Amino acid sequence: KLLATAIGGKERFHSVISALNTLKPFAKDNDWVLVHDAARPCVKASDVINLIDQLKDHPTGGLLATRVVDTIKQANNIHIESTLDRSNLWQAQTPQMYRFGVLSKALDNIIQNDLNITDEASSIEALKLKSILVEGSKSNLKITTSEDLDLANFYLESNN
Repeated sequence: KLLATAIGGKERFHSVISALNTLKPFAKDNDWVLVHDAARPCVKASDVINLIDQLKDHPTGGLLATRVVDTIKQANNIHIESTLDRSNLWQAQTPQMYRFGVLSKALDNIIQNDLNITDEASSIEALKLKSILVEGSKSNLKITTSEDLDLANFYLESNN
């Protein structure tokens, strides 16, 4: 049953804030909110179920992510500055799952302090809270280029 509709914003976090404001009459601070990016249409139901199962008793929340397996270079323009240690690097995905009250507070903090974030986990980090990483699937890619779209089509067709 549809309870309400939220209007999207200019940036992702504006859209999430709009959604949280829409949920205020229905949600308690301890309720869970899952934020999913429409640019990731290949998320597996089993990964979402695993995310929920892994986080159900956590006080804050977490997100799907995959371990970085490529060598990552930090550069200044086209000149390599350093090679990052990939053993502790993860690639964030969605959905990201947080307690309603915690996420609301984290995003309010982003607005009040004019911080730049790219996902909900970043807003949680800004409050010095810890998120849990739950291993997701490489097929849950973010579509940003035409090549990504081709790969997403491949994943979607192979799962049908």
